[in-house]
Amino acid sequence: MRAKTDVRNEYRCSIELNQNGKYCVRVRAWFARNQWNLSVYFLVSTFDRGIKKLETTLQFLQKSEERLWFWGVERSDDPNLTAELLREEGLEPDRRAEFPDRAPAFDVVPERPVPAFALAPVRRNLAESLNQVRAVAAGD
Repeated sequence: MRAKTDVRNEYRCSIELNQNGKYCVRVRAWFARNQWNLSVYFLVSTFDRGIKKLETTLQFLQKSEERLWFWGVERSDDPNLTAELLREEGLEPDRRAEFPDRAPAFDVVPERPVPAFALAPVRRNLAESLNQVRAVAAGD
């Protein structure tokens, strides 16, 4: 059983091909300390670039949690400030309500770097989900 001080941020990741053949990588973050969600996405041209950008995105979200929360939730009189902070990192706010149910998820202690070993199963799961989408599309 976890102690109350053992809060963890949860990240769910998804990847899909859009109509232009670009990979859309989505991240839904649940920040436990302040109990808020942030959904972002970015587009890349290859799966490997998507994984590399995903790694940097997760590190950015972990490091910038307080700043993003402050400008996104506390200072809600100008919600565009969070979008500007995200765009500086090449991210866009994801306004879609639905998120894939079987998206890989993992937990990280706030303000700590995302460990590389935590991303290995995420990469594998994202590659498998993309292969399933490709197989379905090829069957049409």
